[in-house]
Amino acid sequence: MSEPSIFTRIRTGEIPSEIIAETENAFAIRDIAPKAPVHLLVIPKTEQYRNVVELAAGDPDLLSEVVGLANSLAAEHADGDFRLVFNTGPNAGQTIFHVHAHVLAGGLEEASLGA
Repeated sequence: MSEPSIFTRIRTGEIPSEIIAETENAFAIRDIAPKAPVHLLVIPKTEQYRNVVELAAGDPDLLSEVVGLANSLAAEHADGDFRLVFNTGPNAGQTIFHVHAHVLAGGLEEASLGA
């Protein structure tokens, strides 16, 4: 059996972090190395899915819950506009293989990827 992910260790209180929002199956924290004025992470409580592709195939309702929480956080912490990023695989920048969404907002004009 593998060790719990850093996100599971945060959720259980083993690693200190402020959980800023929570639903039945997901929670949110601030990114420790923000890339935008608002940079939050939305994380499923289960470690079952390594990336968003596995999550979408295995539990579309949980993916919907993650996106809904991201939307609520953007409304609360920004103007409601946000970028939602899932890194999938090491060559795409994924370093923690417990699926999670990056909610980015504010000051993104120069970093825009287009529509």
